Amino acid sequence: MATRININPDICNGRPIIANTRIPVQTIMEFLGAGDSIEEVLEEYPNLKREDIYACIQFAAKLMANHYEVRKIA
Repeated sequence: MATRININPDICNGRPIIANTRIPVQTIMEFLGAGDSIEEVLEEYPNLKREDIYACIQFAAKLMANHYEVRKIA
């Protein structure tokens, strides 16, 4: 995963992206969350590999493993 996901403050406002692209991890996760299959995502982004999609899923899972708290901001 470490070689497939990059964070650079100068690309996509510092959002995590798939290496060597400007495709944010969030975009891929939104496609998957909307019910698209991995195959459909790969058709939409033919320059990606299946391992890139898996890296996005692993990144999101690792992020969720951290302690977090959701609070309403007034």
